[in-house]
Amino acid sequence: MNQKIKVSVLGATGMVGQNYIRLLDNHPWFQIVDVAASPRSAGKNYSDAVGQNWLMPGAIPATVHHLIVRNVRDFDTIPKNVECVFSAMDLPRKEETQDLEFDYANAGFPIISNSSANRWTNDVPMIIPEINPGHADIIPIQQSGRGLPTNGFVAVKPNCSIQSYLVALHALEEAGFPVDQVQVTTLQALSGGGQATISSPEMEENVIPYICGEEEKTENEPLKILGQITNGGIENTDRINISATCTRVPVIDGHLAVVYIRFKDKKISIDTIKSIWNEYKGLPQIENLPTGPERPIIYIDENNRPQPKLDRDLENGMAVTIGRLAQDKIFDFRFVALSHNTVRGAAGGAILMAELLVKKGYIHA
Repeated sequence: MNQKIKVSVLGATGMVGQNYIRLLDNHPWFQIVDVAASPRSAGKNYSDAVGQNWLMPGAIPATVHHLIVRNVRDFDTIPKNVECVFSAMDLPRKEETQDLEFDYANAGFPIISNSSANRWTNDVPMIIPEINPGHADIIPIQQSGRGLPTNGFVAVKPNCSIQSYLVALHALEEAGFPVDQVQVTTLQALSGGGQATISSPEMEENVIPYICGEEEKTENEPLKILGQITNGGIENTDRINISATCTRVPVIDGHLAVVYIRFKDKKISIDTIKSIWNEYKGLPQIENLPTGPERPIIYIDENNRPQPKLDRDLENGMAVTIGRLAQDKIFDFRFVALSHNTVRGAAGGAILMAELLVKKGYIHA
């Protein structure tokens, strides 16, 4: 690119916002020129607003250190050169977040959101770039139906709980072996619940066998991602059934999933499945998108892998790592999969989606 796209980060002081700041530093396509947060942080420079709550490895990037934090609702002071907005905002009420995102879209900004607020909005694409890059083409329908400016739209990334296994299922489907039944148990890291969960006394030496809302997201969001664009929006698929149990475990980063699958009709060998996964390439790999992992799926043969400590950072935290593939007595096969929940499952996945939308011409300098 001849010049970088200037971006704003909403919710820049929180954990996901900090990950945006970290991952966008020195990005070849994007440059942060604006940070925004709640009114209590507004008016402070970024380093003072974050203070001792900087949770990322390394220091606060020098490029944002002295940026003045803008009130996220203050549109009058958005720098004139902002061309794209990354959002890590979750307001107290879901409807508030929905409205805020479309307020930015109405102001002419592409908004790439990590929030769940608009994931089920019918004309909003929810994209994993390796799986459903074509869903970006709902954007003109969204703009036309809502009377949005040419550059304004909302696009969202899906929940972190599905990142560790859905690409693996998609790879099998693309190879001609569709899966129609899935049973998954997630072992989700503390950072998925934010700093309050990380520091919660109840998580010390403990497992919580319930996370509010996660099972519904895990079961239902793949249906939209695997769905089809219609004139009225995105229509969910009915070709796969997913049953989920979601748990919180005392690990800081890295969501594990224990996955059982049954194929629709064709049978397949373990060696063929491994070969499909190891050779899989999606659009981010074909187009060499900057944040796209060279190996989106990595299979490890050791019987005690994947492990969060050893494997969550593979391919800069953007790979899905799989192990323990075996035939199952009830389903056809079972396996264990891992993804980095705050990178692939949050800010990194959103940045990759933005790169896809740049490639498709929906975001530009």
